[in-house]
Amino acid sequence: QVQLVESGGGLVQAGGSLRLSCAASGRTFSSYAMGWFRQAPGKEREFVVAINWSGGSRLYADSVKGRFTISRDNGKNTVYLQMNSLKPEDTAVYYCAAGWAYSSKSADYGYWGQGTQVTVSS
Repeated sequence: QVQLVESGGGLVQAGGSLRLSCAASGRTFSSYAMGWFRQAPGKEREFVVAINWSGGSRLYADSVKGRFTISRDNGKNTVYLQMNSLKPEDTAVYYCAAGWAYSSKSADYGYWGQGTQVTVSS
């Protein structure tokens, strides 16, 4: 069982940066692949980025490549999402997820956080 708590969301101007954190409970955090997904109002949840258990492999959605960076600290049971050059279209609730499969598919993640709001103003 894993519990996930996101933090770091907020309001930022276009071109600005935010860093999201996702703190996980449980002793098996390092066994899980971790992902970030987002959901904008009126839209379906979409994949943003994933990282494998060791941090050696990353998978990015085309819309965030070159702007977002995922990292993890298994010693602190935490995964991070550094978001740079933010755009208004990045506005969404961002969710952290843990799963056994390193994947861009939400169905492969069994544990989810409550989400944190990111709002980018133009």
